[in-house]
Amino acid sequence: MASPNRIDQRFAELRTTGKKGFIAYIAAGDPSLDKTREIVLTLEQCGADIIELGIPFSDPLADGIVNQLAAARALRAGTTAAKVLSFIKELRHETQVPLVLFTYLNPIYTYGYEKFHTDAAEAGADGVLILDLPPDEAAQNKELLNGAGLKPIRLIAPTTPPERIKLIAEQAEGFIYYVSREGVTGAQTSLATGIAEQVQLIQSASKTPVAVGFGISTPEQARTVAESADAVVVGSAIVKLIEQYGESPDLTAKLTAFVKPLVDAVKSV
Repeated sequence: MASPNRIDQRFAELRTTGKKGFIAYIAAGDPSLDKTREIVLTLEQCGADIIELGIPFSDPLADGIVNQLAAARALRAGTTAAKVLSFIKELRHETQVPLVLFTYLNPIYTYGYEKFHTDAAEAGADGVLILDLPPDEAAQNKELLNGAGLKPIRLIAPTTPPERIKLIAEQAEGFIYYVSREGVTGAQTSLATGIAEQVQLIQSASKTPVAVGFGISTPEQARTVAESADAVVVGSAIVKLIEQYGESPDLTAKLTAFVKPLVDAVKSV
């Protein structure tokens, strides 16, 4: 019998305790896979419920400049999809924190779509978010439907019409990632409008947990989003910190000082 998926388990635990989830995004291999190990373990110690690992790609069209530069650094360090999967396999000796692979279709297709999903699941990954593969596009190619083993995380944007929200929500597993603003990733000084209303609309179409990301960078913002969402995603603000301190002996301390208040704010709701 297959083991229960870690993402599902974590959200079940959160529901039982009445808490909201905190999801952190980082670029795998930035500045190196050795450092990524330290970062993942630090994020878990800070209370991160799920960690998204970005597999670097040379044309990250949905990412803002902070995450683009992180991907470029990871690529220069020699990070590949295969190395990330090997990294996860080793990491599973130290932690069982749920891991979602965050990437684009090109690296996965080059690796071999079905083989990637099989190898990633065997290595210990729990889900995959392919930013440029909408579910209705995947349905037109049988090869792109053979993704057993990983939860397919789906994106919904502020511009997604209600009928399409229903289509995407029905096919999502693990959690639904609501992109809270138009454009690319990146920290913002203020939250987008209408988040609570959009989350409510998505929740009415699916029982799958809804996580909200894009632009969240302060405890106040995280707390506000957690009041309506099932989980809060913080990425660029953490990646920016890694850019600044990735090679510093102070990295763990700097990450903890920044991430712990975000987690505490989410958990206080």
